[in-house]
Amino acid sequence: MANLRQEHKTLIAHLKQIAGALGETFAPFCEVVVHDLRDPEHTVVAIHNNLSARELGDPPTEVGLARIDDAHFPEIVANYANRLPDGRQAKSTSIGLRDSKGHYVAALCLNIDLTLFSALENVLHQFGATNAGANISESLEGGGASALRARIDAFAARLATTPRALKAEDRRALMRELKESGSMEIRRAMEVAALHLGVSRATVYNDAKFDSPNG
Repeated sequence: MANLRQEHKTLIAHLKQIAGALGETFAPFCEVVVHDLRDPEHTVVAIHNNLSARELGDPPTEVGLARIDDAHFPEIVANYANRLPDGRQAKSTSIGLRDSKGHYVAALCLNIDLTLFSALENVLHQFGATNAGANISESLEGGGASALRARIDAFAARLATTPRALKAEDRRALMRELKESGSMEIRRAMEVAALHLGVSRATVYNDAKFDSPNG
C-alpha cells in the first residue's frame, strides 16, 4: 500500500511539471488543470492560465466525475465542445492517468478559449474577401508561369514525389525537359522554377548549365 501511495504521489508530481510546461507553452489562451481523482470533492491541485476562475481544491467537472465513477471511461477525450463560466466558447481535452493497478489516479485537462481564434478567423476572412461582382480576372505574374509550374508538378508526380523533394539528378532531367518544351523561354522562368522547387536561382542555373551540351 505504501508503494502504491508513493506511485500516486510521483505520478501527480510529474503531471504537475508537465502541466506547468504546457501552460507556459500555450499561454494565455489555454487553461491547463491537474486533477487528483483520489479526492472526488477537491480534485483541482494545479491550474495554469486560469480561464475558468477555479481555485485549488475545487471539485471536478462532469467529465471528471464520470471518470471517477466509471473505470471504463475513456482515457482520452479530445476536442469536445465546452463553455467557460462567462459564456465564452471553448474546446477541451481530458486525459486520465491510471496507476499500475489500472485505477484512475489523476487527470490532465486542457481548455482552450476559442474567442481569439474566432476573431482572427473573421479578420482573415474579411481581409481575404474579393469583389465577386467586379467581373475582372487578372494575374500579376508573367505569362506562362502557371504552365511552367504545372510542368514541374507533372514531372515530380511521375516520380511519385514533390517538386521540393526532387534530387539533383532529377532536377537536371527536369531542366532538360523544360528546355526541350520551350517552357524556359518565358519571362523570369529561372526565378519561377527556383521558387517552385524551393532552391536558389543559382542552383537552377547550375542544373540547367550542367545539362546543356556545352555544360
